[in-house]
Amino acid sequence: MKSLFIKLLFLISVLIIGTSSPLVLADNTAIAIVVHQDTKITELSMGQLQKIFLGDQQFWPDKSRITLLVRAPEAVERNIVLNQIYHMSEAQFRQYWVAKMFRAEVTSGPKLVFSSSMAFDLLTAIPGSITFMDVKEITDKMKVLRVDGLLPSDASYPLRAH
Repeated sequence: MKSLFIKLLFLISVLIIGTSSPLVLADNTAIAIVVHQDTKITELSMGQLQKIFLGDQQFWPDKSRITLLVRAPEAVERNIVLNQIYHMSEAQFRQYWVAKMFRAEVTSGPKLVFSSSMAFDLLTAIPGSITFMDVKEITDKMKVLRVDGLLPSDASYPLRAH
């Protein structure tokens, strides 16, 4: 019980860090979904992506654990993901994960990352990890997933600022 309480306090403190000011999104900014190189998938449906990002699917098909890496509240990418995947505000997102941890539905919440380079470093180091980043930050060393059969370069790709 003490361990759960400590985890909850940590999660609450991490999730409270942030800004309540509105973020300015560049028109047509695309957010790529990126996974660890050894992850055996190349595509997810939007529904599968939502289950993973909501912590409802915690394992890949090969039974390896999914580690969710989420940008800090200041990141423009986070706002797009909150709108397009979570369909939540920042406050709802924080409450969602606190409640999920409290109910012991997950062993840990998303890992908070503060930059694209930090996301890439952790993505490289943690097998089974998944994150999102602005398509402008993608390099040829990253494994980008298709979402609903589309890549971020496709005009009808679903993870764009509107």
